Amino acid sequence: MGTGDHPEFGEPKKFDASFKGPIANRSCTDVICCLLFVVALVGYFIVGLVAWTHGDPRKVIYATDSRGEFCGQMGTTNKDKPFLFYFNILKCASPLLLLHLQCPTTQICVKKCPDRFASFVTAHQIRKWEPEKWKYYLQFCKPGFNDSAKSPVEVLRDQDCPTFITPSKPFSQRCFPALETNKGVIMVDNKTNFNLDGSLVNATQLLEGAKGANEVRDAREVVMKIFEDYTKSWYWILIGMVLALVLSLIFVLLMRFIAKVMVWLSILLVIAALGYGIFHCYMEYASLKGVQGSDINIKDLGFQTDLRVYLHLRQTWLAFMIAQIIVEVVIILLLIFLRKRIAIAIALIKEASRAIGYIMSSLLYPLITFALLLFCIAYWAITAVYLATSNEAVYKVFADDKNCNHTSKTCDPKTFIDSIIKKGCAEAQCSFAFYGGESYYHRYLIVFQFYNVFLFFWLVNFTIALGEIILAGAFASYYWAFNKPADMPKFPVMASMGRALRYHVGSLAFGSLILAIVQTIRVLLEYIDQKVRAAQNKVAKFILSCMKCCFWCLEKFLKFLNRNAYIMIAIYGNNFCTSAKNAFFLLMRNIIRVVVLDKVTDFLLLLGKLLIVGAVGILGFFFFTNRISILEDKSPTLNYYWLPLMTLMVGSYLVAHGFFSVYAMCVDTLFLCFLEDLERHDGSPEKPYFMPKELMELLQKKNK
Repeated sequence: MGTGDHPEFGEPKKFDASFKGPIANRSCTDVICCLLFVVALVGYFIVGLVAWTHGDPRKVIYATDSRGEFCGQMGTTNKDKPFLFYFNILKCASPLLLLHLQCPTTQICVKKCPDRFASFVTAHQIRKWEPEKWKYYLQFCKPGFNDSAKSPVEVLRDQDCPTFITPSKPFSQRCFPALETNKGVIMVDNKTNFNLDGSLVNATQLLEGAKGANEVRDAREVVMKIFEDYTKSWYWILIGMVLALVLSLIFVLLMRFIAKVMVWLSILLVIAALGYGIFHCYMEYASLKGVQGSDINIKDLGFQTDLRVYLHLRQTWLAFMIAQIIVEVVIILLLIFLRKRIAIAIALIKEASRAIGYIMSSLLYPLITFALLLFCIAYWAITAVYLATSNEAVYKVFADDKNCNHTSKTCDPKTFIDSIIKKGCAEAQCSFAFYGGESYYHRYLIVFQFYNVFLFFWLVNFTIALGEIILAGAFASYYWAFNKPADMPKFPVMASMGRALRYHVGSLAFGSLILAIVQTIRVLLEYIDQKVRAAQNKVAKFILSCMKCCFWCLEKFLKFLNRNAYIMIAIYGNNFCTSAKNAFFLLMRNIIRVVVLDKVTDFLLLLGKLLIVGAVGILGFFFFTNRISILEDKSPTLNYYWLPLMTLMVGSYLVAHGFFSVYAMCVDTLFLCFLEDLERHDGSPEKPYFMPKELMELLQKKNK
C-alpha cells in the first residue's frame, strides 16, 4: 500500500522546497484544441442561425390542413379555428400516425368538432326548410364553399364537403370520433349503428378507421390527471425543494464542527429509514393476504394507466421489500468490512468541511454551473426544434380512383387545377402530406442535427470541467497552505477561475472533447439498436450489447480520469495529457488507498444525500397522503400522489447533489494532495507533512 511499490507507474514525487500549492507561473496549454473549440462554437452559432432562419416551430405547435395552413394561429384566417377535421376518418389507419403523417383525405381547420350525426345529402335536401342545419354542416366544408346549386354528386366528387360527420372529441388539436365502450360494445354517441343516406355504418368501422383512438383517449385522461396534480401541488413541490436546500446547508455547516457525528448519524438514519421501509412493505404485503385479486401476477395484469392498481397487489410490495432488504444488507456489510477505512474517510471529510468553511464562496459556484448548463440545454433544444421544423411543406396527389397513376406524386396546389394530373384524374386532390424537401440544405439536415447533438455534449462536459478545475484550484490552495488561513489567497475561487480561463481553456476543451466523442458514439449505438431491433438478429443484438457495455465503461473511466487530470492541471498547470498521465500514475501507485479510501468517502457522501432526500421524501409522503393532522386541510387531493412525490424527491436530490458535489470535489482534491503529500514529505523539519493532525494520527505519521 505504500508509495514506490509500483515502479512501472513512474517515480514518486520528489521533495520541492519551492512548491507552495497551485503554481502561479504557468503558460497556456493545449492551444490547438482551444482554437478548435472556438471554431466549433462559431460553427455552432452559424448552425443555430441557419436553423432559426429556415425553421418554423409552428409546424410542431399547430396542426396543418390540406392547404398547408396552420390551425389556430393568430393573425391568420384560421385564428378562431384551432382543430383539424378529417373529411373521412375511415381512410386513416391510426390516430398515432395522424400526428406525424398525413391521412389520404381532405382536412380543414374548424372552430369546434362536430357534436352530432349528419350527412351532406340530407343537409342539402332540407336546406330550405331547416337552414340552421345546412349552416351547421357548411362549417365542416372547405372554406368559402356555399354553393347550394351544386349537386351533391358534384360536391362529393370535388371533395368540397365531407360525406357525413359524426360526434367527435378534440385531442392534440385533431377531431377524433367520440368512441366509447359499453360492456365491450363499441359505440358512438350511445349508438352502435347509424343510417346515413340509406347506408348503414357501424361504430366498429370507425374504430378500425381510427385504430388506437381508445388508447389515445385513455392516455389523454392520464395526462390531464397528471397535469391537474401538478397544478395543485407545484408550489408544495417548490416548498419541499426549499426545505431540501435548507437541510443541505445545515448539514454542510454542521459537518464543519461535528463531521464524525453527522457521518455516523447519516449512516444510522439511512439504515433506520430502510428498516422502516422494509417493515411498511411487509405490513402492506401481509394486509393484502386473502384479499380478492391481490395475488394476480404483475406480468398477467399488464400495463395499467391507473398505476394505483399495482399497490393492491402483494407482488408489488414483495418486490419493494426485497429491493430494500438487499440495499440494507449491502450497506451493513460494507460498514462491517470497511469500519477502519471509514475512520480515515471521516477525517478526510472533516478536513473537507474545514476547507469549505474557509472557502464558503465555493458553495455558490454550483449555481453558476447550473445556469451555464441551463443555457446549453436551452440552446440545444431550441436549435433542435428549429432544425426539425426547417423542412418545407410537401404536397402529394390523393385519389380514390385506383386507376389513377398519379397517386402519391408530388404536386403544386397553386397550379394543380390546370395540371395534366387533374385532367387525367378528375377526383384527385393536391393536399399537404408532410414536411420535407430536396434542396441542398435539406439533404444535409441530418448532419446539422448530428452536429447539434455533438456540440451539446461538448459544451455540457466543458461546463462541468470548468467547475471542477475552478473548485480544485481553490481547495488545493487550502491544502498546501501550511499556516491556514494565513498562507491562503484572499479569494481562492476567483484566483482559480482566473487561472483556468486564462491558461487552460484548451485543456478543458480537450478533455471534454474526448468525452463528447464517446457519448456521441453511445447515442449512435442506441439509434442503431432501435433500427435493428425489429430484425430479430441475435448476433447483431449481442454485438451491439457488448459495444454499448464497453462504451459505457469507457465513459465512466474517462470521467474519473478527466476529473483527476483537471485537479493536476489546477495545481501544476501542465497540459491535459501530461496531467492525465501524472494523475493516473499517482493513483495507480496508491491503488489500494484509491479503491478503498476514496470510494468509501464517496459512499459516505452518498448516504448524506440519501438522508436529505429520504427526510424530504418521507415528509412529502405523509403530506400528500393526508397523514399530517395539522396540515390535513392544506394537503391537495391528487389522482396520483406518487408523481408529485417522485418529482419532489428528484428535485431534492438535485439540490442536495449541488451542495455535495462541492464536497465531493473538495474530497477528491484533498485526497490527491494527500497522496502527493505522502510521497513528497516524510515528517522531518525539512519535509513536514501538510495533512491535518487527525489524519497523521490515523496513519501513524507525525511531524518531528
